[in-house]
Amino acid sequence: MLGHDASFAYIHAVKLTHEKNLFAKRIGYLTCNLFLHRDHELMLLLINTMQRDLQSANHIEVCSALASVCRLVNVEMIPAISPLVFKLLNHPQEAVRKKAVIAVHKFFKIVPETVLDQKDQIRKVLCDPDPSVMGASLHVLCEIAKAHPAASKDLVPSFVSILKQITEHRLPRDFDYHRMPAPWLQVKLLSILGVLGTADKATSEHMYEILQECMRRADSGVNVGYAIIYECVKCITKIFPDHGLLELAASNISRFISSENHNLRYLGVTGLAQIVQVSPAYAAEHQMVVVDCLEDPDETLKRKTLDLLFRMTNPQNVVVVVDKLSFHLRTSVDSHLRRDLAQKITSLAERFAPDNEWYVNTMNTVFELSGELVPAETAYNLMRLVAEGTGEDDAADNAFRVFAVNTYLKAGRQMLCKNTYPDRGVPGREN
Repeated sequence: MLGHDASFAYIHAVKLTHEKNLFAKRIGYLTCNLFLHRDHELMLLLINTMQRDLQSANHIEVCSALASVCRLVNVEMIPAISPLVFKLLNHPQEAVRKKAVIAVHKFFKIVPETVLDQKDQIRKVLCDPDPSVMGASLHVLCEIAKAHPAASKDLVPSFVSILKQITEHRLPRDFDYHRMPAPWLQVKLLSILGVLGTADKATSEHMYEILQECMRRADSGVNVGYAIIYECVKCITKIFPDHGLLELAASNISRFISSENHNLRYLGVTGLAQIVQVSPAYAAEHQMVVVDCLEDPDETLKRKTLDLLFRMTNPQNVVVVVDKLSFHLRTSVDSHLRRDLAQKITSLAERFAPDNEWYVNTMNTVFELSGELVPAETAYNLMRLVAEGTGEDDAADNAFRVFAVNTYLKAGRQMLCKNTYPDRGVPGREN
């Protein structure tokens, strides 16, 4: 049937959901999930059936209805469906409770107020005896934490306690992946903690110990362990800074950057960029390793490294970094990358130029290699600097003007035929 219109069968799929035969009902719900969308005109015919099945004594019927709620519910249906779904959060079957939590998550994405009004009931699910139900609740609680972090901070001890239980292998072995205990639950919990600990020292202090323990236990040499370590690094850079944790994060990231695995190197570069935003001091010891990543054939890693170098730049290393960026500007053929590089070089030159002569030479290189990508304001700033100088030393300003004139006379002779400079009023272009 691929590519053929099957709309004639939609109404029959809806009729199947009305059947008393469980197998036929499940097929009907499955077909509706595949063919219909939440704004389809036939959705009106499903509301009564969903309401009836959500109250069924057969948990399989309830699960089938909940699966369709997660897929097809719309704004108009939520007032009629949501009270029944919230009741199912206390259902004796864990599969029903889990699907009910997933449906609540869907409600939050469509009409957040519906879920926020039942916030206390959602919080209770965090203490559900079944780990899969508890894990499902983390997704909606994460969304609530992002939307209203202040109202969720009192849950931090609970999140920390759950993460501690997971790292200590207290969950059933069914949740292990490559001997790592419930890694996806760990990642989600770390994401929530990162949101709630932002710019809050008191809240963050509850997390320091478990973050350290989580990183230590995740260091098992498997990919899923590296994913947890990276999520720990993200969390550490978001919450109120702790020197010991930043040291531990930087230590783990340095191993990623030095790895032969391209994915780990990418994680390392990304993680170091986040650490540098919190504490630029950690950039210096990894500077040469980061520069080596520019020689990697992986284009994605190379671009991420260029972005990291831009973040790591300071007055001491600006010359080296700009040389690297200029080299890639000269060799790249990607217009988006060239535009980004031109902006980065211009920004660094304006912020960290060691002297005016270096600034002029650097901007000349940018104009020569990508003049059409440079904003007009940049050229005007350069002309203003040449015309007005710094105003601190007249002799130095005059010497700088002589240098600029000689530089552009030389450039003008070289570029006379090539006509390389942009139409920005920059000396060296004939208008």
